[in-house]
Amino acid sequence: MRDPIDLLRSNLEKQFRLYTDQLTELTAYSRQPGRGGYDRDTLTALTGSARQSLADTAQALQRMAEGSYGRCERCTGDIPLERLEILPHARFCVPCQRQQTG
Repeated sequence: MRDPIDLLRSNLEKQFRLYTDQLTELTAYSRQPGRGGYDRDTLTALTGSARQSLADTAQALQRMAEGSYGRCERCTGDIPLERLEILPHARFCVPCQRQQTG
């Protein structure tokens, strides 16, 4: 049986490639006269979302490389594996995330 962190790493690497491809495609559309069929606002929103997702994924992979992945950036407690499986780029445990957004 594979280590859950290895599975998460593999999924994050796949997401990184997916978001990179998506951003490349959206950037190409932005340079076309018809913007690939997207209106300007939609294309801007999709590009911004892809950039943020790519950054979140890259940061999670960086935390894995540094050995800090799965630790809350606020309280330094463990982030439950169940949370990481749902949100692999999570930086905070649920209580600290609530404090961040609350």
